Amino acid sequence: MHLDELIAHCLGKRGATEETPFGPEVLVYKVGGKLFALTNPDDVPPEVNLKCDPDRAIELRDRYEAVRPGYHMNKRHWNTVVLDGSLPDALVIELVDHSYDLVFKSLPRAAREGLEK
Repeated sequence: MHLDELIAHCLGKRGATEETPFGPEVLVYKVGGKLFALTNPDDVPPEVNLKCDPDRAIELRDRYEAVRPGYHMNKRHWNTVVLDGSLPDALVIELVDHSYDLVFKSLPRAAREGLEK
């Protein structure tokens, strides 16, 4: 998967925004003001940090070399996914959706309902 495709998918999620709170070199994707993905578009190969269920995070890291503990993140809850072509595009999309869903479900009810309209 190419980084531009991943970014388009992130921005296609309901209520998703792109911000640069860590400077112009890091793109941050949020829903309801909470982070669900971040990437530095200058990285080669591209990488993205995604939130993940802790048990699933371990399983993914054991199974795929391109999934590592989240760089500069809580390693229990975040993975760094390397977009080097070794992961199926469908899996990368699934991991983005999983991250978004975890964050969306953690939002206060009023915030979730506001995004669902």
